[in-house]
Amino acid sequence: MKLMGLDVGSRTVGIAISDALGWTAQGIEIIRINEDEEIFGIDRVAELVQEHDVGGFVVGLPKNMNNSLGPRAEASKRYGDMLTERFHLPVDFEDERLTTVEAERMLVEQADTSRRKRKKVIDKLAAGLILQNYLDRHGKLTREK
Repeated sequence: MKLMGLDVGSRTVGIAISDALGWTAQGIEIIRINEDEEIFGIDRVAELVQEHDVGGFVVGLPKNMNNSLGPRAEASKRYGDMLTERFHLPVDFEDERLTTVEAERMLVEQADTSRRKRKKVIDKLAAGLILQNYLDRHGKLTREK
């Protein structure tokens, strides 16, 4: 079963997909959304769910450094609720603290790209990191069952 990882922001959603065995995650796309206008890109998510035969979701949960949930975490939970309502597939949440910072650092260290170019891929890379962290922490348990 493939999982879809999502890095939900107010303007974009980074999308990553796992391999069928749940070993690796690969960022595949950034969907443009607009929370203020209630445009959430769920139809595009549906296309990707069908295309990749997705069996569940992992949504990044941007907790505060003190482990509390702020407005962005609440928005991510609402997005997860929309996924549950639309797809009737399991939705898990993965602590995503510092994944965007880690993604930015990786891009700076591994590629000689401008800030503008990094901005175009960072959410996709962050989604991949969220999903890979989830797979590393939970995937082995799932595979052993």
